[in-house]
Formats: sequence, C-alpha cells, structure tokens
Amino acid sequence: MGVNVSVVAVDAGNSKTDVALIGADGTVLSTARGGGFQPPYVGVEAALDVLAGALDEAFAALPGPVGSVGHISACLANADLPVEEAELAEALEARGWGTSVQVRNDTFAILRAGVDEPRGVAVVCGAGINCVGMVPDGRTARFPAIGRISGDWGGGAGLAEEALWFAARAEDGRGEPTVLAQALPGHFGLDSMYALIEALHRGTIPLTRRHELTPVLFATAVAGDPVAGALVERLAQEVVAMASVALTRLGLLEEEAPVLLGGSVLAARHPQLNDRIAELLAARAPKAEVRVVSEPPVLGAALLGLDVTGAAQEVHRRLRAQYA
Repeated sequence: MGVNVSVVAVDAGNSKTDVALIGADGTVLSTARGGGFQPPYVGVEAALDVLAGALDEAFAALPGPVGSVGHISACLANADLPVEEAELAEALEARGWGTSVQVRNDTFAILRAGVDEPRGVAVVCGAGINCVGMVPDGRTARFPAIGRISGDWGGGAGLAEEALWFAARAEDGRGEPTVLAQALPGHFGLDSMYALIEALHRGTIPLTRRHELTPVLFATAVAGDPVAGALVERLAQEVVAMASVALTRLGLLEEEAPVLLGGSVLAARHPQLNDRIAELLAARAPKAEVRVVSEPPVLGAALLGLDVTGAAQEVHRRLRAQYA
C-alpha cells in the first residue's frame, strides 16, 4: 500500500523553491528544495520544470511508494495578479501532479505561516514590497505590487536605487549633502560616487549587488544622516499605508488583528524602521498586533492547503508543531 499525500505544499520564490508533502494527519512526510521560480524570464513551462525537479526529490524521499496525491497548494513568486494565478493554476493542473490545485501569490504563504487562522495582514519587504490580507470567509485584500506602475515604493532594490540617487546628487552638487555619498562607494572599496556609477554602468560591479547597499543605508540612518533617515521614514510610512488599507478593506481596522512583517528588510529588525512602523500603525490601527514572521513560508502554503481540504484544527496544530 502506497504513501498517501494529502497536500503538496509549494513555496516558490525568485531564488529558491521549497516543497513539503503533508499527510492527512498533518505529518510532514518529506521535503525538498529547488531553484528559483521565474516564469517572466524563462517561461511558464521552464519554470514548472524547475518545480518538477523539487517535487521529484520530495516524492523520492517518501518512506515508501506513492499512493494517492491530493491537493496542491502553490504559493508562487511572480503570481502578482489574479489572472496570473489562474494561468499558473491551469498550467499546474495540466501537469497532473494532484487532484486539485490552488495558486496564490507567495506573500499569502508568509501571512498564513504566521497566524493560527486565515485572518490578518502581512507586509513583505524583500527585493520589492507587497501586502496581502485575508479573513476566514475567504475574502482577501491585495495590491498588484509590480513596481512603480502600480504605485509601489520601497523594497531593498528600491531603497538602494533611492540611496544611489541622493548620493550621486550630493556629490555633484545638485542635491543636499549626505554621508551616503561616501558610504555607498566605500562599501565597494571605491572613493567616490562617480567611481561607483561608472562601475555599475560598465558592469565592473554587477547591478545585482545593489542590494548590498540597503544595510549601508540603514547604518547611515542610525548614524544620524538626515537623507538616509528620511528614506527609512518613508519606508515605514509605506508599510503602514499598505497595512492600513488592507485592514480597512477587510473590516479589521477597528478590531484586534495581526499585522505580520516579513521579507529580508523587515526581518532584519532594524529598530529605526520596525519601531517606527509599530508607532505609526498604533496611530492608524490601535488594535493591530505587529510582529515579525519567523515561520517558514512553506508552512503557510501547507496550512492553506489544509484549509482547502477542511482538515481539523488538530491536524493544523500537528503540522505547525513540526516547524516550531
């Protein structure tokens, strides 16, 4: 008799994919990790092939032959719009990996991982910034979160670009003075913003390394630089704006509700940022409970799958305990 898998949980980000196979009683049967999920760059089928590799590894690690495979709960990066979720769900269904499929943006995995019931709001600030909310009756709140064209500001990449902009203008005289003009090139062992601009433009320093400048920005803000401090303040305001709108849409603004912070920038727990977020949110949503998510997102994908299958709360608790 084969091993029956009730939920196939997938958390697929730009840089890595985590898979967990869950039994009907909430037991984690096996796990695996694969490469990043990037359909905008490689195409949907090639992105699913990467996911297939992680799934093959997870199924190969089962303690016996595969029996039945039930629901696939996939929380995927680059599934930013409902239409993209639907397209990716259709592509997953075509692979025939399970009896049913639900695709959500990967921010929902972070939210669900941090709450005992599907109720609350999560703001994620990593390379970019996003916010989602949900309540038990199935309603959700979300933003397109695809960059400046959808009104977004912030994220590690955005902060790095803003810091470079202010530092460049400070050095050549178009803008106000800021220590960033020395701190940013200094991080790469360079002596001027001109040298850093040239290095980034000509590829001596890959553009992908710009994310390294975000911690430099925070350190400069802590040291009292007003330009860097203003950027941190604006990010705090953006996080609170997104969270407040999501809470309002779901009717949670006046109720006790969790507001979870995730992603590399917020998980770093910079006091100047996170403390300011808590302060601003206390004024906008006094009953909000703010905390940083420490649980892995694949747990959230698995819990969302158990929500769909109607699993008992004891099953949810057993699953969560294995990730404690």
